[in-house]
Amino acid sequence: MEGSLVPIVTVPEVATVVEIRDEIDEVKTFYFNFDRPEIEQAFKIRSGQFIMCTIFGAGEFAVSLPFSPENDRKHISVRRVGKVTAALHELQPGDKIGVRGPFGNGFPFEEIKGKNIIYVAGGIGLIPLRSSIVQVLQHRAEFGRVILVYGARSSRDLMYKESIREWKATENFETYFTIDRPEPDWSGEVGFVNQLVAKKLSLPADNTVAFVCGPPVMFNSVIKELKLKGIKEDHIYSTLERHMKCGLGKCQHCAIGRTLVCVDGPVYTYKQIKTLGEQI
Repeated sequence: MEGSLVPIVTVPEVATVVEIRDEIDEVKTFYFNFDRPEIEQAFKIRSGQFIMCTIFGAGEFAVSLPFSPENDRKHISVRRVGKVTAALHELQPGDKIGVRGPFGNGFPFEEIKGKNIIYVAGGIGLIPLRSSIVQVLQHRAEFGRVILVYGARSSRDLMYKESIREWKATENFETYFTIDRPEPDWSGEVGFVNQLVAKKLSLPADNTVAFVCGPPVMFNSVIKELKLKGIKEDHIYSTLERHMKCGLGKCQHCAIGRTLVCVDGPVYTYKQIKTLGEQI
């Protein structure tokens, strides 16, 4: 994974919410621009990183960055889960937020050029993967086969429906979508994501990397299928979610054993995740 090459904003910079979209139940996407032009221009990310987002008067929380590092609108997609995210969901276009970051190591990019890439997401696990997906598609000719397998409980629970329509129409991008149970107007696959991985994926394991994000049950079942297909544990990447308070490795709220997720992660290989054992 690549080292830190981007400047970090350590004190919250004020940004304006310019658009809000409803995604799925309890999840909204907030597009924003920094108020200071010099920050707007200088703010660069790597896919897989996160920011600390301040909702003034309510608090601060860590959130993944789903936008591409290149030529993509800045936004966050957030589920309402507590006081601070509830306050975020009450905002309207024109309201202000604070942004610190970006933090973390991010997904690999340069070192996986020329390889086949498999993205496997469950539910809102597509949020942290979107940044890498879009960036890879922006450099499509530099990679082998690129495949997305994405599943949710129902068609209503599929994130980024506009992006999904675009991805389905993208040349040389293989996409497979599944929902848990049949629906009258659903023409895609039915079943769990791991079943789709087992049925659809056939790639040379020695030249393939996988990015997996989703709930623990889905994650574990997908890892099992990927390993059965011969993909190495250090070629499988995911993100760990922990209660991150500072983003700088100072408060140690995100410590898992000897690793600090906000600094050493949030992206880890499955080989690394295994060494964390029971503490995950």
